[in-house]
Amino acid sequence: MLHYAVVFFVIALVAALFGFGGIAAGAVGIAKLLFFVFVILAVASLLYGMIKRS
Repeated sequence: MLHYAVVFFVIALVAALFGFGGIAAGAVGIAKLLFFVFVILAVASLLYGMIKRS
């Protein structure tokens, strides 16, 4: 999932470089959403692993 967030971020950078502001904004929004979902799932997995070991 983090890979897809990075891919959308790169797409946003390339789109912004070529002047496609709407596409860049959309790609940044998707990248931010995927990144935060990744962070939430990573923290949940870490907590679940710590609880299961105890």
